[in-house]
Amino acid sequence: MTQGSSATKGDVMVLLGTRKGAFILSSGKSRKNRQVSGPHSPGSEVFHLSYDHREGGTVFAAVNHMIWGPTVQRSHDLGTTWLSPQEPPRFTSGAAETIDQVWHLEPGREGEPGVVYLGVAPAGLFKSDDYGSIWQEVASLSKHPSRDQWQPGLGGLCLHSIVLDPADASRMWVGISAVGVFGTTDSGESWETLNQGVRADFLPDRFPDFGQCPHKVLTHPSKPGLLYQQNHCGVYKSESAGEEWQDITEGLPSRFGFVLGLHSQDPDTLFVLPEDQVLGEDVGGGQRYVTEAKFRVYRSQNGGRDRQKRRRDGSVEHPQRGLHLVQRQITKKLASVRPPQSGE
Repeated sequence: MTQGSSATKGDVMVLLGTRKGAFILSSGKSRKNRQVSGPHSPGSEVFHLSYDHREGGTVFAAVNHMIWGPTVQRSHDLGTTWLSPQEPPRFTSGAAETIDQVWHLEPGREGEPGVVYLGVAPAGLFKSDDYGSIWQEVASLSKHPSRDQWQPGLGGLCLHSIVLDPADASRMWVGISAVGVFGTTDSGESWETLNQGVRADFLPDRFPDFGQCPHKVLTHPSKPGLLYQQNHCGVYKSESAGEEWQDITEGLPSRFGFVLGLHSQDPDTLFVLPEDQVLGEDVGGGQRYVTEAKFRVYRSQNGGRDRQKRRRDGSVEHPQRGLHLVQRQITKKLASVRPPQSGE
């Protein structure tokens, strides 16, 4: 990883993973001016960065290099220096020979010092008890009885979402494309499929036990047992820790999408960014760009019962006007970290 960082403790940070490396954007609490450090790990695809505030703070990076392969990097000084694992993640269960990509990093709970989780492709879950120095496979998930029937999505057979119950250290969930949501209530000793009510429009059986394609799964720290997911076939909500899912797609211009976000203080406020233009029972994914080529973030403030097109100040915005504001804001924020273009 490239040395050097302009971030300091107490800064507001944006961690940005790109196909050209990682960048750390930092500013004071006013957020008027941002400093940019990077690229860290130039030439690598950084699928995910995560900040762990425990024990003085650690930045984790899921790094995939076309020659050197996948690895997890960590920095205890906000990107000035980076460390590699003493024992990198490796499959020991026989589920796969090698790790193709590292996808997602999730720091453990407050009462779990040193614990970090990692999701990889082919789908697997790994755990570290020492802040990412030594990694061990959670073999119980790799050896799930349904494993030989798991099928990849367009992005591969990847475990991309790791959700920890903030109130129960024995309970967690993972999202796998294109397999579905799995959950454990015994600290990973056993796993069950949790996909009731979630559609798989691309399969003959539209409501299978597994085979769905979640794109992102999240929970809110203030409301244990509440889950949301943006799926290949809609947006869903569960108020039963994943036992049953409610389709809350109605009001959106498309069922398909990847982006899902939750308000940090309000578990009923969620954000999505629809892609393609599929409703009813049509299968999405053929047009992997924003619906109608308009960058429109939709917001619900009542747990998905309705949606609003969101303006920068939070008010309802006309689609064309909202498109302009969002694009202008993104262009201004990211102009200084534009990746090199072909031939540069």
